Amino acid sequence: MTTTLTETPLVLDPAAQELLFREARTANSFTGEPVAEEQVRAIYDLVKWAPTAMNIQPLRIVDVRSRQARERLVPLMSEGNRAKTATAPLTLIAAADEDFHEHLPVTFPHRAGAREAQRDNPGRPATARFNAALQIGYLILGIRAAGLAAGPMAGFDADAVEREFFPQGGVRPLLVINAGHPAPDAFRPRNPRLDAAQVITTV
Repeated sequence: MTTTLTETPLVLDPAAQELLFREARTANSFTGEPVAEEQVRAIYDLVKWAPTAMNIQPLRIVDVRSRQARERLVPLMSEGNRAKTATAPLTLIAAADEDFHEHLPVTFPHRAGAREAQRDNPGRPATARFNAALQIGYLILGIRAAGLAAGPMAGFDADAVEREFFPQGGVRPLLVINAGHPAPDAFRPRNPRLDAAQVITTV
């Protein structure tokens, strides 16, 4: 008997649906189990296939791994985010490279003059931030796919983080993500979500 798409509208394995979406939660605390650098690279190698305009791939990630680097970051977080950032086994600064155009000869080779056109584009910073945000969504899913929990945070001094971790300029921090194996008290009660009828309009 053939199963129709109507009967199974999602082809993703049900266990993967739970892992990536339904059971996944924003984590606020983690166990002390470390996250290896190799696992971070494996996560990136999975999520690098996210779509971006003109394949610009503006996401840049700082893996805050050393104690010294963490001590530089924690004071720049909002007060409510400092303790969990100080103790998380993995903290990533996700940022947008506003000079993404320099890579276009490699990432978008079939469009002659793409780098020069974007160099003169006043909308380039906004383009970088929008597309990096899209990549960050994939990054969070990749963290979940690795069996870890993610705790994304926008509460930090972006100007100070840029000065501290991207002193060359042109790279704008968008999100700080703590990640690791969730502690027993990691999760707060889940808030309601809007249903499809409230979000989708068919025209």
